Amino acid sequence: MLAPAAGAVAGSAVDDASQQQSRQWHTVSAVVTKDPPASIGVEPLGGAGGRPHTTVRWTAPDGTVRTGEAAVAPGVKAGDRTTVRLDRHGSVVRNPVSPEGSLAESIAMGTVAASGTGVVLLGAERAGAHLLNRRRYAQWEKEWAEADSQWHHPQR
Repeated sequence: MLAPAAGAVAGSAVDDASQQQSRQWHTVSAVVTKDPPASIGVEPLGGAGGRPHTTVRWTAPDGTVRTGEAAVAPGVKAGDRTTVRLDRHGSVVRNPVSPEGSLAESIAMGTVAASGTGVVLLGAERAGAHLLNRRRYAQWEKEWAEADSQWHHPQR
């Protein structure tokens, strides 16, 4: 009962954090300034390259023109318009998590938390049973020794 609860709490916490983070983002229209790479593969930072990254330019609310690297749809060329997400500091969110990705992360974290809690509880139960059995066996040995001495040396 505790393991599923731990999984639900962990999954909910990940989902809440993801939603809170997404609420802090805002979208702006940007112009692609450089053609993205033709091939999509594994990114150097370890992420899967589902969308190519390239340089984009947008105008900040204060009127300044800014540039940054952003994920763009496949097939986008220099000069095309795209939408990018910015964090609360005005920096591009390089790999924003989609709602589906957030759900997958929540489920994965909930599953790991539930499994981990279950393993810990099972280990605690096994350790407790082992300690109780050792104590029980020691008591039985003591009682057998007393009974053995009474059987071999009856009192007169």
